[in-house]
Amino acid sequence: MKQAVEAASGLFKVFTETLQIDSRERFEVQNITDRVRRLPALAEVTHGVVYLQSLHTTTALFLNEFQDALLQDVRELLRRLVSETERYLHNDPAHSDCDRGNATSHLRSLLLGNSVTIPVREGKLLLGRFQSVIFAELDGPQTRSIVAHVMGV
Repeated sequence: MKQAVEAASGLFKVFTETLQIDSRERFEVQNITDRVRRLPALAEVTHGVVYLQSLHTTTALFLNEFQDALLQDVRELLRRLVSETERYLHNDPAHSDCDRGNATSHLRSLLLGNSVTIPVREGKLLLGRFQSVIFAELDGPQTRSIVAHVMGV
């Protein structure tokens, strides 16, 4: 279905909010879809997008099905692709000033990405039937920040 939106139909608006997410484990995933759906700014946008970005290099944001077996598969895929037993320069004091030993977290974040953009229509997220907004903590436990920009007319 195509819909045309004329610039004259309304003022382009931008709203920014920061979501705080607490993690309890080194590696965990959380379904944050409902938190995003409850952003007050969504009600102000008829046609637009919400752009979410993590402010951390050892977390990830992605869209997928929030289903236990699939999430276990994601965890195993990340473990296979970025092994805990490999030697990483980021973890080596001779090459890096980082004392967290979290190279795997940085590399896994690169694979998953740290932002998502979701269309908004009539104040509602346009997600597929099985799509959820998933936050992945890769170096917890910590308190994390996700910036949400809601933009549109």
